[in-house]
Amino acid sequence: QVHLVESGGGLVQPGSSLRLSCATSGFTLATYAIGWFRQAPGKEREGGSCIDNSDGSTYYADSVKGRFTISRDNAKNTVYLQMNSLKPEDTAVYYCAAVESAPDYVCKDYGMDYWGKGTLVTVSS
Repeated sequence: QVHLVESGGGLVQPGSSLRLSCATSGFTLATYAIGWFRQAPGKEREGGSCIDNSDGSTYYADSVKGRFTISRDNAKNTVYLQMNSLKPEDTAVYYCAAVESAPDYVCKDYGMDYWGKGTLVTVSS
C-alpha cells in the first residue's frame, strides 16, 4: 500500500528557506515520479515540482522555478523540496504526490495517483 508522509512545514519569515520531506513506503521509489504541489486557502492546487525517479529528470512550475529544488534519496525512500527565498504568497499546504513513471506522465495534480495529507507552510513576518 502506497504511503506518502510530508514533514518539515512551519512558520518562517519572508526570504527564509525551508526543506520539506516526503517519506514514502509501499512502492519502489526508483520507478515512480514524485511531485510537490500546494494549495493556498481559497485557491486551486498548483505549483508542481516533480522528479521522475526513473531517470532523475525534474520539472518546475513557473511559480516556483528558480527558488524551489526537488531532490531524492532512493536509499531513504525520501523526496525533498528545498524552498528558498520564500514569499508570503508561498503560504499554503504542501502535498507530496506519486505516480508510476511513464513516458506520458505530466507534472500536474491530475496526473498523480497517490497523495499525502500535506504539511502547512506559512511565510509571514
